[in-house]
Amino acid sequence: MKFANPTNDVAFRKVFGNKKKLALISFLNAVIKLPSRKPITKVTLLNPYQLPKLSGGKSTIVDVKATDGEGNNYLVEMQVTEATDFEKRIQYYVAQNYSGQIVQGNKYQKLKPIYFIGILKFNIGKNPNYFTKHRVHDVETQENVLKEMEFNFIQLKRFKKKIEDLITPIDQWAYFLKNAEDLEIIPKNVKDKGLKAAYLEADRHNWTKDEAEYYLKAEIKERDELGALELAEKRGEEKGRVEGRVEGRVEGRVEGRVEGRVEGIEIGEERMVEKIILSKYPKFSVAQLAELTDLTEDEVIAILKKHDKM
Repeated sequence: MKFANPTNDVAFRKVFGNKKKLALISFLNAVIKLPSRKPITKVTLLNPYQLPKLSGGKSTIVDVKATDGEGNNYLVEMQVTEATDFEKRIQYYVAQNYSGQIVQGNKYQKLKPIYFIGILKFNIGKNPNYFTKHRVHDVETQENVLKEMEFNFIQLKRFKKKIEDLITPIDQWAYFLKNAEDLEIIPKNVKDKGLKAAYLEADRHNWTKDEAEYYLKAEIKERDELGALELAEKRGEEKGRVEGRVEGRVEGRVEGRVEGRVEGIEIGEERMVEKIILSKYPKFSVAQLAELTDLTEDEVIAILKKHDKM
């Protein structure tokens, strides 16, 4: 077997968006715990699998939308790179899908819950666990009154478990998402029919010529996008270093000129004081010279001795 990378655009859609829906149902049950405690047994795909259009747009965001028999809605999204205001975007995205269930004038009771599942190749938040669940809770009582939206994140960078450490269904799914590309057989501890179906869908030996071709195109496109981001970051870092060096040199020169001017003023003032003392002595006494130049008598005497005037 030769498994595709499940986070690739084509492979992701093929695994989670195919008409059999066995893998998608298994995945949703692994991630979502419905209030009714009833497992999801049937889903309707709102955007079924088809080969993507790779000519335009970015391949870093891929999603699958579905609804179950109870009307609950599921948004499964794969995102490769962290975008600006990512957290705001997904809240807007979920809110838009939530409000889009009814038209103006319809009753709110028709609104059904939405469960967002984000499969990410980057980390969000401070929780070190790879799988996190976010809901709206009362700050004091932790009561979950606003139940209509839930956000779940599988952060693949934080997933470090080896095959022998997999305990829960979500562990096995996370392992599949992160490591399938490097495997040659389905792991022996995979018993779930839906997860097995996912491995089989990801087996490139069973793909059509077009699917294989588009998979490679999507892979190249993703690498190009990541390469462009890395290049931009490097250029930004290099620009920062250059600007830092220039600023440092400019600041050094300015500080040097300022210090030089200050030192010059101080040296000039010392010479002026010396001239006054030397020109007035011995017409004026040491005490009078000290008062005139705002020096101590000892300082006046030191200047006079320096020039052999005493």
